[in-house]
Amino acid sequence: MTTNFSRYDQKLEHILRTSARIFAEKSYHSTSMRDISRATGVSLAGLYHYCKSKEELLFLIQDHCFGRVLERLEERIAEVTEPVETLRVLIDNHLSFFAANMAEMKVLSHEAESLSGDLHAQVSTKKERYAKVARRILREIQEEHRARPVDLTVATYALFGMMNWIYNWYDPRGKLSVNQLADNITRLFVNGFLSSSAEQFVLDPGRTNGNVSLWRTG
Repeated sequence: MTTNFSRYDQKLEHILRTSARIFAEKSYHSTSMRDISRATGVSLAGLYHYCKSKEELLFLIQDHCFGRVLERLEERIAEVTEPVETLRVLIDNHLSFFAANMAEMKVLSHEAESLSGDLHAQVSTKKERYAKVARRILREIQEEHRARPVDLTVATYALFGMMNWIYNWYDPRGKLSVNQLADNITRLFVNGFLSSSAEQFVLDPGRTNGNVSLWRTG
């Protein structure tokens, strides 16, 4: 997450990061505000100064993450015109952000339906905006490569499924860099997405180190 914070924002950032770690470890529903208070070193009164409830705390984590990753994506793809390269940027952007925020990724994946009412609606709006960007890119790839149509809803959520599941096995400290991970997922997804066409997208094999371990060691 960004490091350019005022003192107020730095404390909120600490609360959000610590809360995400605890939610990822214990689950949102098994965590109390007292747990958050003990882990952050912030009094209960202090916590309620930043958020009105545990649900609002979960909302802030989700809203901040989706807002940041979408903002970064829109900045990065503004000057990219080739659809497959645009997709590669989306994948790299997503993985780079969440590899640095693995607890947040797990919380977003597991607690997607834990919000209700307006808080749920606000997060859902950002998620839908993000999904529409991915869907548009996939449609442009289909059109450029004249591929046999694949249902774009299936393709979009299959892509996010591939990317979001990395919290379960990927170790950012391991031998496989985020850049290599993005290359591999781009190759796997695009070649599968275009498998019905005569042309398949091939990344430069020199960009990826084939002698890597993908599994956590501890």
